[in-house]
Amino acid sequence: MTAADLLQSILASLPEIVVVTGACILLILGQFVRKGQEHFLVWASVAIVLIAAVGTLMLASEVRPAYTGMFIADRFAAFFKVMFYLATVLTFLLSPKYADVEGIGSSEYYVLLLFALSGMMIMASATDLLSIYVGLELMVLCTYVLTGYLRQQRRSNEAALKYVILGAVSTGIFLYGVSLVYGLAGTTQLDGMAAAVAGDPLDPGLLLAVVFIVAGLVFKVGAVPFHMWVPDVYEGAPTTVTAFMSVGPKAAAFAVILRVFLNPLVAATDVWIVVAVIAVVTMALGSFVALVQDNFKRLLAYSSIAHAGFAIFGVVAGGADGIASVMLYLLIYTFMNLGIFSIVIMMRNGNISGEVIEDYSGFAKPHPGLALLMLLYLFSLAGIPPTAGFFAKFYVLVALVERGFVILAVIAVLLSAVAAYFYIRIVMVIYMREPERAFDPALTPLVRAALAFTAAGTIGIGLFPAWFLRLAQQSVFGG
Repeated sequence: MTAADLLQSILASLPEIVVVTGACILLILGQFVRKGQEHFLVWASVAIVLIAAVGTLMLASEVRPAYTGMFIADRFAAFFKVMFYLATVLTFLLSPKYADVEGIGSSEYYVLLLFALSGMMIMASATDLLSIYVGLELMVLCTYVLTGYLRQQRRSNEAALKYVILGAVSTGIFLYGVSLVYGLAGTTQLDGMAAAVAGDPLDPGLLLAVVFIVAGLVFKVGAVPFHMWVPDVYEGAPTTVTAFMSVGPKAAAFAVILRVFLNPLVAATDVWIVVAVIAVVTMALGSFVALVQDNFKRLLAYSSIAHAGFAIFGVVAGGADGIASVMLYLLIYTFMNLGIFSIVIMMRNGNISGEVIEDYSGFAKPHPGLALLMLLYLFSLAGIPPTAGFFAKFYVLVALVERGFVILAVIAVLLSAVAAYFYIRIVMVIYMREPERAFDPALTPLVRAALAFTAAGTIGIGLFPAWFLRLAQQSVFGG
């Protein structure tokens, strides 16, 4: 690598360098922050993310390959990185009050979130299976620790242990697929893989490698049959961490799936049958099991599984429209899911956990404004028009129909109708029952800002969905 190539590589990865360097500096400075001054950690973390965001937007104007083909800065990566920045900043805003209540306020918490963010950013820009693995491990190792951050709580420790064990298994499966690809194709770069699978018929060994890599990646999005960790981890982890994990790492895994399987491995058509089955079973399981949940976080966990299944339908559709529909879906999901988690985090105050659905009985009477926000987020998650969530599902269905997958589109609609029930059930608890206790939501200025931002995003995309879809279409692989 020449000096010019090295400089180009450093420039292309400048946002990642900013986040990692900032996290290291914050780790040192955090040791000098006294009790009561934790807000410095929040604003320093937000500043680091904003600087990285500026760098990402500046680099998005052209395609910049780096590190001898292992990394790329393009519009596709920039779209996902902006999504990651939104999820991380909103998590920072929601964290201070929750950290005070749970007693977890420390610099390491914010540093781990920043390192997880850097791993997600690497995954979005990776164009080599090894660089994908580096980003993947950087992300999941941080989320393992964050899941068990409530060390005094048994369920948090149990969730972290389950996550580590199952995560290690999925990583092993992914690496085995990578080793097969390298042995059969002689490369781990995505372009080289594209050439290897272009032959007809497809090498059965490569097909097996693709299946193993798919298995390793669908674990990260919580798809069946690798969904077992999701309910326990969502319930046991700190709620702010659950909110972050429900959107950030999931979107990062989808970024890898889209870049790997809709570009170099599109020739592996036999795999798409398996992916279609995964989509149907994932959405069905998430929708039906959520019907009987009483714990709000577990319900949102199964809701997350169902939404992952719906997004996978967009992967099955393929093509530029299918990719764009998944990207828009994940963007909308970021706003509406972080919005509903903001309500759950806000409710964690005093003796109310906010994690039981019955905690919200009659919530609309003393707090009509907050109840209206919950209504917005729940209707959007259910896909009820004219919310942003409706357009998220609509464009995925359009992509399916245009590619001839009419039966899959019908199945997706029917399962969405099932999923709508458990969201409407919560709305009934909020509006149709009498209050059973006095509510004292932790409405700090930072929580208010998070609620306002998520509501604005949910409403704004619902009002101008076509503009955001065009933005996603223009971002497809640097398009």
